[in-house]
Order: sequence, then structure tokens, then C-alpha cells
Amino acid sequence: MKSITPSSNFFLLAGPCVIEGEQMAMDIAGHITEITRRLDIPYIFKGSYRKANRSRIDSFTGIGDERALEILRKVGKEYSIPTVTDIHSAEEAAVAAKYVDVLQIPAFLCRQTDLLVAAARTGADINIKKGQFLSPEAMSFAVQKVRDAGNPNVAVTERGVTFGYQDLVVDFRGIPTMRTFGCPVILDVTHSLQQPNQTAGVTGGRPDMIETIARAGIVTGADGIFLETHPEPSRAKSDGANMLQLDKLEGLLERLTALRATVNSFGE
Repeated sequence: MKSITPSSNFFLLAGPCVIEGEQMAMDIAGHITEITRRLDIPYIFKGSYRKANRSRIDSFTGIGDERALEILRKVGKEYSIPTVTDIHSAEEAAVAAKYVDVLQIPAFLCRQTDLLVAAARTGADINIKKGQFLSPEAMSFAVQKVRDAGNPNVAVTERGVTFGYQDLVVDFRGIPTMRTFGCPVILDVTHSLQQPNQTAGVTGGRPDMIETIARAGIVTGADGIFLETHPEPSRAKSDGANMLQLDKLEGLLERLTALRATVNSFGE
């Protein structure tokens, strides 16, 4: 991915689930940028400009597409960092690519050929979330669609596999398997800890397991870590149940950096 500066450390995609406002986005981006520069972690700010996949019709979806995309562009310019956001249809690809550096394909849409091809043709980096219903091996076809559309700048993200009706589980064998595709593999820590389809219509989560899952990802060879963070997860407008509290991020990244150095010492 051309947005990632080469480093011996893992790279990080992190930010709020959805853009809730300019000040909130700038504060989170500034806080994470300061930490990642000190720890030599290449950083991409993450924020969805709109949430299309919601359990209930009254769930928060965003502050308006253009306003949220303008905030993402401002974050990138202010802190000189790349940014990533989700897209949900082929028509959105060219629009979003004017504002961000990386287009992310949601897990439920990872097989949508028109969406993958449209995203690829923008020339942006493409991050494809692995479907909760797919094997790691099956993701090779999604990656190849992007490449066949003329874009070599693609990554794939593990985000858990459906386990029963209301839980997810991470099969860490998938990380080395997907690395054989010749592209970066990212572990989405916080979405892997979701507990979807709760009877209240609001997704649950296990944030107490964030560090456990992140450590396992580093040990099994993940090139990047994805996580969502918020100053007050209990007040977040989307996915608060599985987010990392922002003031806990620095310690986590310090420990993951130390663990990555240890893993690197063993070689490939």
C-alpha cells in the first residue's frame, strides 16, 4: 500500500467508528499522531463518513456525507497523515477518493465485483475487510479483482468469523494464509470482538479482550492493526460497545511495539 511508510513496526489504522464532528475527529487524530510518531508506527486515521449497515432504522448513520468527508480531508492535511473511510456502492468510490487516501470495502460487501472494481479504478489504496462468512483462502479472489482492475495497492483485513448467531471468533491461521497473497494483512481487533444481532438491536462487544486479540495478531504476523477508539466509548454514536477508550491506547501501542520487536528478532 502506497499510503504506508516502510517500518519494522506494524502500521495502525485507528480512529472513531464514525465521524461525529470536526473537533472530536481532530482531537482523536492529534492524540494518536503524537503517540504513533514517538513509537515509529505508520498511522492512517480511520473514520466512516456514513454508516450504512445498522441494526435499526433509528441508529445514527452520520452528520452528512459532504461534511464528514471534508473533516476527513482536513484531518489528513492538518496532521500530514493518510486517511481511510468505508464505501458502500460503486458510485461512492470516485466521490470518497477525492477526500481520502484509502478506500475500505466493508466485510459484508467484500464479494461485490462492481464495488471492488470501481474502488480499484480510483487509484486509491484499497483495504478489503474479510467477510464474516468467508474462509481466508476465499479472499484471494477479492484481492485479485482489485489487481485485475489495474490497482496493485491492496490490503486485506481479518475481522472475525461468525460463530453462532451472536458472536465472532478469530481464526489466527488466516493471517499467515492471507499473507501468501502478497499483500499486507491487517487485524481488525475491535470488530473481531463484536457481539452482533443482540435482541435489543444494538451490537455488543468484549473490549476487555482487545489487548489479548491484538497481541495474538502481532505474534501471528499481522502487518497492521485496526482498531476503533473514542474518548468516551459509552457515549459514542456507533459501536461504542467494542471500542477502546482513547486514554488506554498509548499503553497498548507501547506493549505491542515491544512485542513486535521481539517477534522481529526471531526473523521470518
